[in-house]
Amino acid sequence: MTRGAETKSQTARRFVGRVSLVLVFFGLVAMSLIARAVHLQVLDTDFLTQQADTRHLRTEKISAHRGTITDRNGEPLAISTPVDSIWANPKELAPAVDRVPRLAAMLGLDADLLIRRITRSMDKEFLYLRRHLSPEKAREVLALKLPGVNVQREYRRYYPAGEVAGHLVGFTDVDDAGQEGLELAFNHWLAGESGAKRVLKDRLGRSVENVESIRPPHQGKDLRTSIDLRIQYLAYRTLKSAIRQYEAISGSVVVLDVKTGEVLAIVNQPTYNPNDRSQFAAERYRNRAITDIFEPGSSIKPLIVAAALESGLFRPSSIVDTGPGSVTVGPKRIEDRRNLGRISLTTILARSSNVGATKLAMALPADQLWTTMTRLGFGALTASGFPGESAGLLTHYDHWKKINQATLGYGYGISVTPLQLAQAYAALGSKGRMHPISLVALDEPGDGEQVIGVDTATSVTHMLEEVVRPGGTGTKAAVTGYRIAGKTGTAWKSGVGGYSKDKYFSIFAGLAPASNPRLATVVVIDEPRGELYYGSDVAAPVFADVMAESLRLLAVPPDALPARDAGSAMQAMSTRASAGQADGR
Repeated sequence: MTRGAETKSQTARRFVGRVSLVLVFFGLVAMSLIARAVHLQVLDTDFLTQQADTRHLRTEKISAHRGTITDRNGEPLAISTPVDSIWANPKELAPAVDRVPRLAAMLGLDADLLIRRITRSMDKEFLYLRRHLSPEKAREVLALKLPGVNVQREYRRYYPAGEVAGHLVGFTDVDDAGQEGLELAFNHWLAGESGAKRVLKDRLGRSVENVESIRPPHQGKDLRTSIDLRIQYLAYRTLKSAIRQYEAISGSVVVLDVKTGEVLAIVNQPTYNPNDRSQFAAERYRNRAITDIFEPGSSIKPLIVAAALESGLFRPSSIVDTGPGSVTVGPKRIEDRRNLGRISLTTILARSSNVGATKLAMALPADQLWTTMTRLGFGALTASGFPGESAGLLTHYDHWKKINQATLGYGYGISVTPLQLAQAYAALGSKGRMHPISLVALDEPGDGEQVIGVDTATSVTHMLEEVVRPGGTGTKAAVTGYRIAGKTGTAWKSGVGGYSKDKYFSIFAGLAPASNPRLATVVVIDEPRGELYYGSDVAAPVFADVMAESLRLLAVPPDALPARDAGSAMQAMSTRASAGQADGR
């Protein structure tokens, strides 16, 4: 073999060896890959499953539907409507930051501010971009197909009655948790419990498949309130008109069902619309009828008379000498407008005698007067359970001086809420039985507690009818066709340095119909600034307007029809009966 041939042979062998070595290497690599694949896909599948789950499986919240609030007749006061909230994973959205300005424009946000929020939240996986969009708007946002941008279904509270029932119903925050009013008081009842589910998502964060339910949502329970929306609207409209007419700074109206203690209407002015969060300020949304206190003035006198009758020292026929038209207690001189002389308890109320009421209060043992007033609910919270309710102020008799007991007789030195005053009058109307205040419709009203005697309550109610009749101070509270029992009140407002001489509370509290009371109503007008400011001129007409329509809405039969009207009614009934017989023949 020549030297050239030998060289070629050696070169061929080296080539074959290299090829074999490469083949062996690739063979070993292929075998290792196959072995690894078999190991991962057959022997150890948990790792890949875990990695896939980490990248594509997510746990999502299932928002619960908050319970509906209705009036006693089923009319909605608060309902939840579905909305969508846009959120993002900042880490996934950051690479597409150049597209964020378009996203910001669709969400109504400042682009630079949104970019800063995203870049500051890179350590988070969840960031709300915009809450409570309409589902249609949310779909438009998702159509941008931005990485890491997702949607979450939530619910937003809507209040169909708006400002008419705003003070009572209250409102929720952006997370649908109660913040004021019944929304707060019954949040545990209304709020549902959110559920959770596991979903499979694609690389853009879009849900592809619902994998499993982790926890089903529990919907909130509905709340049926005691409010009659018809009467609520009537009281709201009438009060609003009065506040404008008399240029007052505020006012309240409370209407109670005497038989059950249920609140049929409770309104305040100024008010607010719970659908408009820009109006959420404490001075607007607090329920003044329950949280604010005032000195009731002469509207307390019927309850002083009740205490006098309960003591046994006075009878309905008792006479009180108010001459010479004034009485001095310590350094204070208490006067009537004119000397009424010797007058009955009925006249004390009808003519609103401060001297007569003072002498009644002074004649009673302090502990007995205090006990009767506390039994009528003063100085204590009602059973309403409303957030922020005030207990009023009734100082213990151990701390009374003679002047304290004297001024209590005509409504000073005691502070009450409109709701407390209405509850006390309701006790008179229910023959001395006080029912707990309820803001929830009652299926079976309780029996209540007998706080004063039946005869006492009946006598005082009859006396109060004279207040509304000609010669009394409350004639403008009269309602055609019905006997009305009530009392006016005009109280100076207290301030720094004592009582103001030109700022008043105008008050009227009463019962209708007096023969068998169904409604107890209190009207309070704070600081009327027109020419008229007495309770008889300002609050009494509001009472009359609210009662006239409310009694009609509740189909309460008249108890004071004139005789000729009654005869006409009987004649009409006879005519209809005859017509029916003729039709029958």
